[in-house]
Amino acid sequence: MATTGRLRVWVVDDDESVRWVLEQAFRQADMSPRCFESAEQCCAALELDKPDVIVTDIRMPDMNGLELIERLAVTDPGIPAIVITAHSDLDSAVSAYKSGAFEYLPKPFDVDAAVELVARAARERVVVAPEPANVERAPAIIGQAPAMQEVFKAIGRLSRSSMTVLITGESGTGKELVARALHDNSSRRDGPFVALNTSAFTAELLESELFGHEKGAFTGATDRRVGRFEQANGGTLFLDEIGDMSSALQTRLLRVLSEGEFFRVGGQAPIRVDVRVVAATHQDLDKAVEGGTFREDLYHRLNVMRIEVPPLRDRKEDIVELARFYLDHAANELDIAPKSLDPETQEQLLRYNWPGNVRELVNLCRRLTATAAGSGITVDDLPQEMGGLAEQPYAEWSASLAQWAASHLAGRPDQPLLGEALPAFETTLILAALRHARGKRHEAAKLLGWGRNTLTRKIRELGIEAKP
Repeated sequence: MATTGRLRVWVVDDDESVRWVLEQAFRQADMSPRCFESAEQCCAALELDKPDVIVTDIRMPDMNGLELIERLAVTDPGIPAIVITAHSDLDSAVSAYKSGAFEYLPKPFDVDAAVELVARAARERVVVAPEPANVERAPAIIGQAPAMQEVFKAIGRLSRSSMTVLITGESGTGKELVARALHDNSSRRDGPFVALNTSAFTAELLESELFGHEKGAFTGATDRRVGRFEQANGGTLFLDEIGDMSSALQTRLLRVLSEGEFFRVGGQAPIRVDVRVVAATHQDLDKAVEGGTFREDLYHRLNVMRIEVPPLRDRKEDIVELARFYLDHAANELDIAPKSLDPETQEQLLRYNWPGNVRELVNLCRRLTATAAGSGITVDDLPQEMGGLAEQPYAEWSASLAQWAASHLAGRPDQPLLGEALPAFETTLILAALRHARGKRHEAAKLLGWGRNTLTRKIRELGIEAKP
C-alpha cells in the first residue's frame, strides 16, 4: 500500500523499458508508482486497491488499454486514465477520448510532461459517465508530427460535443478533412455533412445558397430552393473561407447561430434548424476584427473551439507517408500499379518548402503517377522548382514575365508594377477563356474560377468589349 498523502499512479504497459522510465520519473516527483505488464493484472489489483491516476498503453496482448478504460468507466469512473501509445493516428486519439480517457499522450513523450499531466489529472479528477466506444472510420488524416497530434487530440476531445469550431490554417492544409473528421466522430455522424466554400459565390448568390429562397423571390427564382442550412439539419455545415463573407451575411449568420432559425430569401415564415457549424479560414480573423471587416460578436460565436492545422513545412515527418498514401490513391484512380519514391526523391521532397501544402503534394502525386516512366520515381521526375528536370508548362512565360518586370522597374520605377501588369494579365486570361468557351460568359467564368457577375464586372472595368 502506498504512503498516505502521496499521489498513487498505476502504470500499465507491456514494454518493460517504458514501465521503468515512468516509475523512476514518478518516484522523483514524490509520487507513489505501481507498475503492471498487463491490463488483466491491473484489473485484479483494482479489486483490492484504487489509484489516483492510471497511465496505460493502448496496444497490449489480451485486453488492450481502451478496454481497460471502458471497464474503469463502469467500475471506477472517478479514476482518470491517461493513454500513451506509439500508434499515434487519428483513430487512436478519437477512440481514447471516446472511451473516457482524460488525455492522450503519443510516444515518444517527454517524461516531465507526463509527470505534469498526471498531476493535472489528479487535480481535475471528475466522474465521467460511461459511453460506448462506437468509432466510425474518419477520413484519412495522416500525421505523426507533434503539431498534427494536437489536431488529433482536439478532434478526440470534441467527439462528444456539438460545439461550434473554427479551423484555421493556410490554404491547402486540409481544413475540410478536419471538419469531416469532427463530423464523423461526433453524435451527428448519421446526419448530413454539407460543405460550402463561401468565397466561390457573390454575396447575393451566397445568401440563397445558405438560406434558400422562395419561388419568385428574385428574377430567375422559378422554384423554391432549400439552402445549405436546411440540407444540413441534424448534421454539420462546414463553411470554408468564412473570412470572405460580406458584412450583411455575417449579420444573418450570427442570428442563425444565436437563435437557430432563419428566413429563406423572400420568405415570411421562420425556419428552425439543428445544425453544428464548423467554419474555416486562412485569414487572420483577429486582424479582420480589428480592421472592422469581420464582426467581433460573430467571431466569438465561431471561435468557441479553435483547431490550427499546421502547414506541411512544419510537419516534415509526415511528407513521405503522405506521398505514399496519395501515390497509392492516384494509382487506384488510374487503375495502375502504385509507384514508389526513390530514397533520393524522398530527401528532395523533405527539402522542399511546400507553399501549396498538402494540396500541392496531392497534385504532385497525381502528376507523377501519370508521367513518371518507371515504377520508381526519381529526382529527375520532379518538377524544376523541386530540384527535378521535368519542365513546367508555364516556365517560359514566367521567365518572360520576370524579364519584363526587371525592365519595367529599371525604366519606370515610379509607376506601380502591378498597376500595369495585373490588367494585362487578367485581360489575356479572360480573352483566352472566352475564346475557349466560344463567347459563352457563364462557361468562361467557370474556366477562370469566377462567378458570372465577377466576369461581367471585369470585362466592363478592363474595356474588353471595346477591344478588337
